[in-house]
Amino acid sequence: MAETTTDVRADIEQTRARMSGAIAELERKVDLTQKVRDNPWAAVGVAFGAGVALSASRADVRAAKVTANATKETGTKLGTALDGVVAALIAGVATAFHSRIDGIVNEVVSSVKGSASNGGGARRSIGSSESSPDEPPRAD
Repeated sequence: MAETTTDVRADIEQTRARMSGAIAELERKVDLTQKVRDNPWAAVGVAFGAGVALSASRADVRAAKVTANATKETGTKLGTALDGVVAALIAGVATAFHSRIDGIVNEVVSSVKGSASNGGGARRSIGSSESSPDEPPRAD
């Protein structure tokens, strides 16, 4: 019994029509929004009963305990990581600060040594624009 292409296509169309009808029927049966609109008081009663059952099960208390414990462990790990970052940042700032202070001290020392070799009794102020003949003028 050989089927023609037309017969196969007709059979496919009939199957599609049956499936579309079945899917539409399932969607209508499962449409929760429409069921709530059709029976609002029943929906309120079911919601209230579910709320009472859920509160009696104390699942919220257990969930809160689990969440608190997980947060505590995460907070400890995060705190440790942040402590490391802050320590590295402070160490970097301290190193830069010490380097800058050392540079300023070396500049003052060389300025003082330079004024002592200028003639003994003649003092030059640190921030003055006067310079010795063999030193270039300073820009500060």
